[in-house]
Amino acid sequence: MIHYKGLHHVSLTVTNLERARNFYGKILCLKELQRPNFDFSGAWYEIEQQQLHLIVLPSSQTIRKDKSLSSREGHFALRIDNYNDTLNWLQNNGVEILEKPNSVSGFAQIFCADPDGNLVELNVDRNDI
Repeated sequence: MIHYKGLHHVSLTVTNLERARNFYGKILCLKELQRPNFDFSGAWYEIEQQQLHLIVLPSSQTIRKDKSLSSREGHFALRIDNYNDTLNWLQNNGVEILEKPNSVSGFAQIFCADPDGNLVELNVDRNDI
């Protein structure tokens, strides 16, 4: 049996580091961490006790060809404090979004994608809208 302490990090491949840094750092407002000196480009971000690792790999097989937003494609989810503030921030920054404020999941969801099409869900308990 395996006993878990939590999720440590999620890794995503990107094709352009500066474009990805703009999205994750400036649009999603994540704090960039110091990253070990690997022999490939990337960036690490802090999300509470977890991390997001970006790896530059233009030939990645995991980058989606169809960049349209879908809540059913692979994604990771971040819990947010305020649905409407987040929605307004994304809209004011020109981010394409898919809203699901009344999702049967029990939480209100906003889906968006980074410049390479990696999907991100931002959610809050529906009772907190």
